[in-house]
Order: sequence, then C-alpha cells, then structure tokens
Amino acid sequence: MTDTSALDAAHVAMDANLHDNAARLRFFERLADSELFLMLTEEAKGENISPELFDVADGSFVLAFDREDRLSRFAGRPVPYVALSGRVLSSMLSGQGIGLGLNLEVAPSSMLIPSEALGWLDTTLQHGPEEVQQRLAEFLPPVGLPEDLLTALDAKLATAVGLAQAAYLVGTKSEDGGSGHLLGFVGTVEGAEAALAKAASEALTFSGIEAGAMDVGFFAPHDPTAASLAKVGLRFDLPQPQERVIKQVAPGSDPNQPPILK
Repeated sequence: MTDTSALDAAHVAMDANLHDNAARLRFFERLADSELFLMLTEEAKGENISPELFDVADGSFVLAFDREDRLSRFAGRPVPYVALSGRVLSSMLSGQGIGLGLNLEVAPSSMLIPSEALGWLDTTLQHGPEEVQQRLAEFLPPVGLPEDLLTALDAKLATAVGLAQAAYLVGTKSEDGGSGHLLGFVGTVEGAEAALAKAASEALTFSGIEAGAMDVGFFAPHDPTAASLAKVGLRFDLPQPQERVIKQVAPGSDPNQPPILK
C-alpha cells in the first residue's frame, strides 16, 4: 500500500491552483467515488448510524477517512465506524448543515469541506443521462476531445468492475449529417446499462464538458457494430473480477508434501 491515495493526489492538484475549475471537479469526483470510513459514537445498528459530530468555529462536521489506518491514527484508540462511499455520505449530509472533516491531521488531503459544498456535490451527482434515439450512419476515430475527458473516462470506468468487457470511444456521423461522439459498451452485464450510462455522464460532468457532448450505446460482443467500434475507436478495458481457481491435489501426488499417516 502506498502512502498517497487517489484523494491525496487530487487534493494536491486542486490545492496547487485554487482557480483551476477542472482540478476542483476532479477532486470532488474522487471524493464521490472513494470509500470512506465514517467515525461513529457507537456501533451501527442495522442501517441506523450515529456519526461523531465535532463543533468548530466554522460549524459542525463529521469525520471520515479514506483508509482504516488513517482513522485509527487520528483516533488513537479503537472507535466504531462504518464504510460508505463519498456519494452516499454527501447525500446523507446534504441539507443538514453539517460539513465533512476529511482525513484530518493524518494525510495530505486533510481538509474541512463545508456543508454547502456537500450539497452541491449531491445535486451534481443526481444529474443523469437522457435517453434518445438516433440513427447513426458512420463511426470515425474520435478527434477533438479534451484530455480532461479522456482522463475522467479512464478513471471512472476503472471503478466499473465486471459491468462490461470493454468500451470504445468513437466519433459519429448521423444520417441527417450531424456529428458527435459515442461511448459504446461491449459485453455489458444484464441490468448494468443504467449504472454505466450514469458513470459516463459523471465523467462528462466532472471533466467540465457540456452535457450531451457524448452519447452512450450498448452492444453484444458478436454484434457487427461492436467490430466496427473496435476498428476505429479508442478502447477502454474495464476491470474484471478475479476468478477463484480451486485446485484439488490428490494425497501423495505432490513429492514435497507426503501424505499424513494416522
């Protein structure tokens, strides 16, 4: 495990230029996608939790850390906690007038995030893609897309473990002459379409690109369209869950492990 987390790196980039909107957006995207360990006053009882509240001059804050060891170092003693994503935590705190103390005193990303910022994050995350129908005439290599979008897509799709085999980003030309871009998912797990479309939408939002600048489609691996995407598209490989292989060895078959005699 390295000392620097994804949140640390995003915070350092944001802190280096506070007027860089793209860096701020990337930090909030990492916050939403990160697993956080929220300090509690007592053990969780089912879905009921009681976050530890700290009052400072700037208001009330809960404390959360992006690693269990960071929570332990801050507390200095065993404390109850619950693990939840940054998007769930922002939704939980939105409108409550409560901010977030993130990695306080134990990481480069140590900061107080005010309640207004959490409300903005929750509202932003609620934006979703709209379903439209369009007949495409041609797929082309993608051109003119900002590096921020490609970086955001790569990071976002890295979190979509096992939801599809791959995705291809292509340029498109419609039958009426319009042009655009399409992110085509190949080999999508049944029922994962909405989650993948939302992930693509968030990549657009947090890269600062106007909504609607990219369409999303889903194709079976043997669909001729999938082959067309692969010919001209920029490929993103989605992580796949590791398969557990259980190998049974007959007693006495391994010369380094003789059978046990009873």
